[in-house]
Amino acid sequence: MEDKCKKRLLELANTAFNRGYPVFTDFLDLNEQNIYHHSQKELSFVPARLWGGYDLAERQMLAFIPDALSLSDSDLFPISCLQIRFVSAKFAEQLTHRDYLGSLMNLGIDRSKTGDILVYDNGADVICEQTMASWISRELTRVRHTQVSCSMTACKDIAFQPKTQEIVGTVSSVRLDALLPLLWKGSRSLLSSCISGGQVYVNGKLITESGFHPKEGDLISVRGHGKARFVNIGDKTRKGRTLVVLEKYI
Repeated sequence: MEDKCKKRLLELANTAFNRGYPVFTDFLDLNEQNIYHHSQKELSFVPARLWGGYDLAERQMLAFIPDALSLSDSDLFPISCLQIRFVSAKFAEQLTHRDYLGSLMNLGIDRSKTGDILVYDNGADVICEQTMASWISRELTRVRHTQVSCSMTACKDIAFQPKTQEIVGTVSSVRLDALLPLLWKGSRSLLSSCISGGQVYVNGKLITESGFHPKEGDLISVRGHGKARFVNIGDKTRKGRTLVVLEKYI
């Protein structure tokens, strides 16, 4: 998979460079973004940007931009937001991310054509390629047994405010394997196995070293657990431990 992904990225970069116009990938998952990050030297002959429709997007589209256009992300990327809302809240089920994703897959849509799915009490927003938005809007009328209506909106109008929990604690060292137990239940050794097992990403880059030192502002994603932002490093305690503040997305 890695070689195939690298080959495709190189093909797109060459197309953008040779033809002089922006070229875009489909939505990339964390593994694919990690392949891009580790291939940046080979792709450095053309500027590139990642964006997924909103600031905290996990799934992101990559743009190769030969002329380094100064357009904003929302004006440059061919990404739309599809608003899915309940026709009748009274008769609506309590739907999950899995329910919305399943309904989209049942339409025969390739997962690479859609980005994140943002779930609300009254429906969801689906980030998708512009070319898919109007078709999904026509075809998607039901999620499980709940009747829904769809409308398209610009990504800049997304009003998603993730729920967060502030986590304050102390660590002996500001290492990744010391921060994870503050965020998620489990022993340090158990969560360290997530690192060595290739389940932990920092800013989209795969991290397999337990001793990795995140920087303030870094976004930490752990498959099967969730994601959090490393907010800041505080003062030392009397016992020599370091105070840290993290923000977990819930």
